[in-house]
Amino acid sequence: MRRSIDGLMAIIRDTYQMDPYAHALYLFCGKRKNTLKALYFDRDGFCLLYKRLDGPGRFQWPKNASEVRPLTRQEFRWLLEGLSLEQPKAIQPASRQNRDF
Repeated sequence: MRRSIDGLMAIIRDTYQMDPYAHALYLFCGKRKNTLKALYFDRDGFCLLYKRLDGPGRFQWPKNASEVRPLTRQEFRWLLEGLSLEQPKAIQPASRQNRDF
């Protein structure tokens, strides 16, 4: 969690072969899973967000590459709140293919 914008951009570009300038939010989690950094490009520059959970809470984080997946906005909110991404009572959003607009 010591890397700043340039270091995180290099990880995105060199390790994951992704475009750090893409319209995406890239998340990085600390070793103890209680800190999170988010990096995104906002048309004219990068924004770096940092969050640390106080107390015994931990972020739900993938254990290996096969568990990595895109998040919805709601799942991202749950993640930032230290909640499970699987909320059985939550209303699931309609898929884009089924929308009539």
